[in-house]
Amino acid sequence: MDTDAVLTLLQDVADEVISPRFRDLASEEVVEKNPGDLVTVADREAEALITKALTASYPDALVLGEEAEAGDPTLEERYRAADHAFTVDPVDGTRNFVHGSPDHAVMVAEIRSGAVVRSWIWQPQHQLSYVAELGAGAWRNGERLERPPLGEALRGVTSRRSWVGRALGALAKLDLTWVCCGVDYPKLVEGAADYALYHKSSPWDHAPGSLLLSEAGCFLGTSDGVTYAPQAPRPAGLVAAADRTTYDLVQGLLSDLPGR
Repeated sequence: MDTDAVLTLLQDVADEVISPRFRDLASEEVVEKNPGDLVTVADREAEALITKALTASYPDALVLGEEAEAGDPTLEERYRAADHAFTVDPVDGTRNFVHGSPDHAVMVAEIRSGAVVRSWIWQPQHQLSYVAELGAGAWRNGERLERPPLGEALRGVTSRRSWVGRALGALAKLDLTWVCCGVDYPKLVEGAADYALYHKSSPWDHAPGSLLLSEAGCFLGTSDGVTYAPQAPRPAGLVAAADRTTYDLVQGLLSDLPGR
């Protein structure tokens, strides 16, 4: 499938099984996989449709879907060893989706030989697409994306609620992210934040945004100072930043935060 065809696939799936349920989910269509970790019928149906299409086009590729991994703990291990793989997050920001927030997304990343080579983020309620190809740039609704210059004060956000309101060194206090990587990463590229701190590092959450960042001149690394690798074991935390200099500054200050 060419790049446009994969984006069309995500848009069609969202139109078919996600958006019709937005703000119209029945109580039995939402369950907890784990305490506080929600999944809906839209997540499951969307992942099945996307996985079927990708597998038909790439029968030798491994497809790591968030919901499939929940039912098969060996899947992520096989993904790490695969030469060609896809990650699928059918409804990123499920809690937002369940509570009627438009800040949710459908995300896919393609990995070859350990590197993300293409990625797609579709925000159905905002009608925004973010597509990146290795060496070919990052794009929003078909227009080239580049990270705007930094302002005088760095704005940081975090997905870890216990860190909200805390500060790294002399930097401004941390705000909450948009609670959806499929919104967070585009916001970082567009300049709404300058760095983001993550505690969870599931590949389906971060592989798509990692390529969007790098192709727009930004940087993603671990809390331990290592460049993000989509098939490496999950790190303890991630730092997404407007550029490498900002990453180095923030990563060096992480000891200021409790429980990192």
